[in-house]
Amino acid sequence: MRVVDLDRDTVKKGLADGTMLVIDVREPHEYAGGHIPGAVTHPLSVFDPAALSELIRQDGRRPVFACAAGVRSLHALQAMQSAGHATEEHYRGGFKDWYAAGEAVE
Repeated sequence: MRVVDLDRDTVKKGLADGTMLVIDVREPHEYAGGHIPGAVTHPLSVFDPAALSELIRQDGRRPVFACAAGVRSLHALQAMQSAGHATEEHYRGGFKDWYAAGEAVE
């Protein structure tokens, strides 16, 4: 599996310049409790690589997976790669890192 770990500053830059689509794979109640601004929800428990691939294609930004701390995002990457998709980036610190740093939360 090919994995590229991104840090908070890289995610912030990608969100600020509009080049990054953050895909939050936490469960709906976690997402509803607070998430990275602009992140879209696609819970790992109902993960569908085909549907997500279509969303990514239509959106056009580079996809980056995020979760609470960087574990479920790796599972999402593995599922996408197993389904033949070339996604490989995730936010290694996840929402916990984002929140702990005092970043804005939606």
